[in-house]
Amino acid sequence: MDKIQVNHPNRDPSFVTGAYSDGVIVDGFLFVSGQASVDFKTSQFILGTIEEETTRTLDNIKAIIEAAGGTMDRIVKSTVHLSDITEFDRYNKVYASYFKGVRPARTTVQSVLAEGIKVEIDCIVKL
Repeated sequence: MDKIQVNHPNRDPSFVTGAYSDGVIVDGFLFVSGQASVDFKTSQFILGTIEEETTRTLDNIKAIIEAAGGTMDRIVKSTVHLSDITEFDRYNKVYASYFKGVRPARTTVQSVLAEGIKVEIDCIVKL
């Protein structure tokens, strides 16, 4: 099995952030690691409202997918972690705006998230 690593196009290679890849392509699928509201040029979390963090998170996912040659409409599955499930409706409004037609299958759960972030999203994309 061949694996191809995909990085966010703005990732500063001098910042080592962990033992994972932003994305990995295997057999025509892109597996995007859990993403959050991060400025990839500085490797710093950008905290804000649930709407702001969801937007930045999905924009980061979009950049990784496009770096792999895909588009957001090719996402087939996403998993979403919210630090506060009572913010679901506000997050969901932003999330829904990124998808037209058949939306991805999705799981959304409340989780304890690091660094004070409000949302983390990973996904699987058919390239």
